[in-house]
Amino acid sequence: MSNEPIAVTLGRFAVEHNYDHLPAEVRESVKSRVLDILGICVAATKLDTSAAAIAFARSQGRLDQAHGVGAGAGLPATMAAFVNGVLAHSLDYDDTHLPSVLHPSATVVPAALAAAEMTGAGGKETIAAIAVGLEVCVRAGMAGYDDEARNSTFFDHGQHATSICGALGGAVAAGMLMGFDAEGITNALGVVASMSSGIIEANRTGGTVKRMHCGWAANSALSACELVANGFTGPPTVLEGRFGFYEAWLHGQFEPRYLTEGLGEHWEVPGIFFKPYPANHFTHTAIDAAAAIRARGIAPDQIAFMRLGVAAPIVHTIGEPIEVKRRPTTPYMAQFSGPYAVVVGLLGGGGLGACLADYREELIVSPERTALMDRVEVVADDRCSAIFPEQFPSVLTVTLRDGTVVEEAVLANRGGTKRPLAYSEIAAKFRDNVAGLLKSDDCAQVEAHIGALEELDSLEPIFELLKGLEVE
Repeated sequence: MSNEPIAVTLGRFAVEHNYDHLPAEVRESVKSRVLDILGICVAATKLDTSAAAIAFARSQGRLDQAHGVGAGAGLPATMAAFVNGVLAHSLDYDDTHLPSVLHPSATVVPAALAAAEMTGAGGKETIAAIAVGLEVCVRAGMAGYDDEARNSTFFDHGQHATSICGALGGAVAAGMLMGFDAEGITNALGVVASMSSGIIEANRTGGTVKRMHCGWAANSALSACELVANGFTGPPTVLEGRFGFYEAWLHGQFEPRYLTEGLGEHWEVPGIFFKPYPANHFTHTAIDAAAAIRARGIAPDQIAFMRLGVAAPIVHTIGEPIEVKRRPTTPYMAQFSGPYAVVVGLLGGGGLGACLADYREELIVSPERTALMDRVEVVADDRCSAIFPEQFPSVLTVTLRDGTVVEEAVLANRGGTKRPLAYSEIAAKFRDNVAGLLKSDDCAQVEAHIGALEELDSLEPIFELLKGLEVE
């Protein structure tokens, strides 16, 4: 094993992997993720927190370097990255890497798009930067994964690995687009590590701050690179050092092999799970299992009781306290409710099987849905626990009023490597997300530009189509 500092290895990896060095499946995966993230950003413009993020960004100045979705005119690149990062992570619709359980694209893609606009980079350069940034982000998260406990040590400490590791990946991507050499990218990692942050207490007791995390990480990525461009440097041992990143966050409990083993030979990027449904990823197989019950021809009024079995660590997130999970009062609460996920699957949702419209407040509190939620309990299931966190499986056992018992087990998530989404499905999700917000012709052109991203000399054609969407 090399004694070279990890950040130095990552810096060299970045400069050695341009578009021509990427496997075809990595290139195609990146394009799908750009389309996915921009569609989510457009959909998120309707949120109050998005308006707040855009207002904050505008207050920082109108330097026309890059574009934030919904911000209209140009912004400083750091602020465009902030806006798009906030929007990308605000709907719980962005992709997930397992088993690290972090959301890499919501930081890396906004950071890279802002840097590409600022520098006038073309599609090939942007694809390469996103690919390498995602790879660094995922590997940084996996280094904090405890194989024995089968859990993220970041999560155990109340830390949001998504934004903490996302800042690292975003800085690598931005540095590549700004033309840094290996030393420059090493320095960018050394600087951004002092800026990465995120705690997840809001998941427990409320608040909208989690929506900000990926925006701040993307902003930090651009800011760190601009500081390096102006002369700041960072320690080459920033990741593994005695007072470095993993000591500071995880008290030195990390697996360095995940950061560098097979680097450039095995790519994690194509295996990052897309989200077909706009809800916490733990609930997705519950939607599928309930949809399979519906496909059997079983009507809701035939059902007396339902038991949703999931991995033991998931129960407290989507099933406790059960009285609260059976009575979500906001879309956000519904996104983290196992009982509501079952209801969506039983009644049938839009889009790919569930869409944002299925999480409207008036639906969540409707008598039909609350009555069905009252019939759902969420329990630990040994089969599911054995598979977690490689997948988030569910087993739904339904007792009918005539005493018949039926079961549907969904042991692999849709959108992952075992049940992948086709590009046409990602495109359908994009169209559903932007419906009513972008003109159909503009939507089609954005989709076409991203589908041929490698042919673009700059990103201007994409953002020109999005500039008209402005949040006041």
